Amino acid sequence: MPVLDKSNSVSGPSGTGGLMILISVFFFWGFVAASNTILIPVFREHFELSQWEAMFVDVAFYIAYTAGSLIYMVLSLVRKRDLINEIGYRNGIALGLFISALGTLLFYPAAQSSSFPLMLTGLFVVGLGFSLQQTAANPLAINLGDPKKGAQRLSLAGGINNIGTTIGPVLVSFAIFGALDPGAKLESLESVKGPYLILGAAFILVALFFKFSSLPDYPPAEAETGEQKQEGHVIRNPQVWMGMIAIFVYVGVEVATAANLPEFMKQKLGVPTEGVAPYVSLFWASLMIGRWTGAVGAMELKPVIKLILRFILPYAAFGIFLLVNFIGGADLTPFYYYFAVIPLVIFAEVLSKGSPARQLMIFSFLGISALLVGMLGSGMVSVYAFISVGLFCSTLWPCIFTLAIAGLGKKTNDASSFLIMMIMGGGWISLAQGSLADTNVGIQWSYFVGVGCFVYLLFYGFSARTILKQKGIDYESGTGSGH
Repeated sequence: MPVLDKSNSVSGPSGTGGLMILISVFFFWGFVAASNTILIPVFREHFELSQWEAMFVDVAFYIAYTAGSLIYMVLSLVRKRDLINEIGYRNGIALGLFISALGTLLFYPAAQSSSFPLMLTGLFVVGLGFSLQQTAANPLAINLGDPKKGAQRLSLAGGINNIGTTIGPVLVSFAIFGALDPGAKLESLESVKGPYLILGAAFILVALFFKFSSLPDYPPAEAETGEQKQEGHVIRNPQVWMGMIAIFVYVGVEVATAANLPEFMKQKLGVPTEGVAPYVSLFWASLMIGRWTGAVGAMELKPVIKLILRFILPYAAFGIFLLVNFIGGADLTPFYYYFAVIPLVIFAEVLSKGSPARQLMIFSFLGISALLVGMLGSGMVSVYAFISVGLFCSTLWPCIFTLAIAGLGKKTNDASSFLIMMIMGGGWISLAQGSLADTNVGIQWSYFVGVGCFVYLLFYGFSARTILKQKGIDYESGTGSGH
């Protein structure tokens, strides 16, 4: 990765300070993505949509990542220079935030006119901004220090992301319905515009913060392996194109599992739309629980302290979920059973021994197991099984991203753009599952789509490890604990 201004390159303590600034933007990605899960049943009821039609909320949002990545690549080709390398990471993130702010403004006329297409357009523009932000932020986070611990830093950033995913459904549900209790009803679609206008204002404030922050524009140069110094497009690297598919199915299974949860609970347990927000919140909180567990590996602490934190932090994250929903007035009694599920992710993280490939395989296997329990079970057993998929999706993004861009040097930004493009899987996999749910297969067995996604992720973990070892890159040892 070229260093255009060496004064801005990072290492050591300055990298830690830069990371603390950088991860603030991860909050918004989680807040909006999780809040979409609340919009799906709201729009389905208001506009009288089928389940697959309601999934266009996710399609519009996630397809924007593909559109944004294509625009990024076209601009880079026209200018004959990588766009992020030209304007810098700090400016790239700020510009992305301004674009997302424009998208939130569309919620006002959309709500006024009760227009579903205009609502989708607003979500699409928000997603366009997120695409640019993610193209810049993910490789920057990985390279703000030792690349071997890049996945751990992304896990730490992901933990902040999941604070947003945890409180997003609760706050948006409260803003839309005016309450969180099961008796609350949607009075008017105009109640949707308030939270998104506030969100837009927050985007603008944070954009200005990034613009004038001390966050470095360019990470330190990364050496390329002999294999990657050869001529050829970055997508010819197996670790990259296979990683693109992995991002597609990972985001897909994560989003689809949550997006179809309200309909599953409505059909199988009789829970009304306005009563599912705490369960959706727990799904996204599960990602926070897993990421806080994995983030311990990025901390320079004694092994004993790390071991203790691995048990404390996941329950602290669960405590945040309980606190947020307690403040929101939700009944917490059904969620205490989840205490017994959390040790699974702690054990799995320790078992991974710091290897992103090994962790990808272990967590994918557990994700398959959770979905099978959910499909074969019934009642709250199935609900908690589907929710626990969030635990096992928690560290997959940093694992995939780290493996996919390992050792790419100056081609890192190109690879990052291709990977971000595949976030569209969140929309298409959701649509596939929603379409299957509308058939005789039914909502419960439609989760088999997610099983297929996890099977590929397990395969990618094994394949990427082999490919990187052949190129002289070994994350199996000396990486500490974590990802």
